[in-house]
Amino acid sequence: MATRIAIMGSGAIGSIVGGMLTRTGHDVTLIDQWPEHVEVMKRDGLHLSIKGNDYTIPVNALNIGELPTVQGSFDLAFISMKSYDTEWATMLMRSYLSSDGLVVDLQNGINDDRVAEIIGGNRTLGCVITMGAGMYEPGHVIRTDSRDIGFRVGEFDGSNTSRVNHIAEIMSNIEGTIVTDNLWGERWGKLAVNCMANPIAGLTGFGGAEVRINDTSREIAIHLAAEVIKVGMASGHELGLIWGIEAQQFLDAADGKDSSTLKEKLIKQSTALGEGRPSFLQDVMRGRRTEIDYLNGYVSERGREVGIPTPVNDAVVEIVHSFPIGKIEPDPDNLEKIRKRLPSGFLNTS
Repeated sequence: MATRIAIMGSGAIGSIVGGMLTRTGHDVTLIDQWPEHVEVMKRDGLHLSIKGNDYTIPVNALNIGELPTVQGSFDLAFISMKSYDTEWATMLMRSYLSSDGLVVDLQNGINDDRVAEIIGGNRTLGCVITMGAGMYEPGHVIRTDSRDIGFRVGEFDGSNTSRVNHIAEIMSNIEGTIVTDNLWGERWGKLAVNCMANPIAGLTGFGGAEVRINDTSREIAIHLAAEVIKVGMASGHELGLIWGIEAQQFLDAADGKDSSTLKEKLIKQSTALGEGRPSFLQDVMRGRRTEIDYLNGYVSERGREVGIPTPVNDAVVEIVHSFPIGKIEPDPDNLEKIRKRLPSGFLNTS
C-alpha cells in the first residue's frame, strides 16, 4: 500500500527530503510557513542542487494555513521545524495523521521526547541528519556536502523493527540511510557538531569550512564539543563519531593532549564543505530567532543537572543572548567576547 507523506517544515533539509521523495514517485505534501517559498514551489517547482546535479521537481506544496483544505490523512509525517516550533507543529500535524500514522523527528537538537509526548512514543521514530544544506532564496535548495550517508534512523529503545527498516528504505531514495541501535548516542554526537559549528558561524559570519580553518574558532569549537561529549556521557549515552572523528580525540585536545592530529583532521574536512553556511548563520542572515536554547543552551542546562561544568557553552549562550532576537551582528571579534567570559588561559590557540 502506498504511503502518503507530509513534510512539516520545508526548509533546506525538509525540501530535499520532500523533493527527492516526490521525484522517486512517493505521494508527498510539503508544508511550510514561508509564503514566498511555497509560492515559488507552486509556480515553478522545487529546484534542488545536489552533488553537481540540478533537479526541478513539480511538488505538492501548501502554506501552513492551507492545511485545512487537505482531504484524508497522512500515513507518515516528518517534523522538520526549528526546535522552538516543535510542540505546536507536532500538535497541528497530529490532527492530519491516520490513526496508526508514524512521525519521524527530523530536526537538530534533542526533541524526540517532546514529539513523543504529543504523538505517543509508540508512533515516533528519531532521525539524525548527517547531510548539510542551505536555502538562500525561495524555491531553491543547495546541498552543501558530499557524504554518501544522509540519515541515521532509529527506534527510541534501539530495537531493529520492520517499521524502522521501512522508513530507512523510503529515506534511501534521498541518500544513504542507516538504521541505528544507538539513537540517543547519535543524537548527542550530532548535537556536538551543531554546538560547535552553528553558533560560531552565526556570531562570526564564517561558513562551515572557515569555522574549522580559523585558529580561534576551531579551538573554541573543540572545547564546545568536549563539553557536549562529557555531558552526553554523564547522561548515560555512548556517543558516535563527531564529524567522523572519535569523541575521545576532542576530550584529549581540550585537555591539552596532542591536539595537532585533531586540528589537521578538522582542517582537512573543510575542503569538502565548500561555501556551506550552517543553519544558525542562515537564520542570523534572515533576522530570525536562533535555536541557541535548544543547542548550547540545552547542553548547559543538562550539564547543571548531571554536575558537569560547561563554561564555553555557557559563554556562547550568553553572547548570543546579548543581542536582541533577530539582531545578531556577525563579526569575528565576537570570538574575543567569548574568550573574555572564560577563565584566564582557558583557551590556547598557539
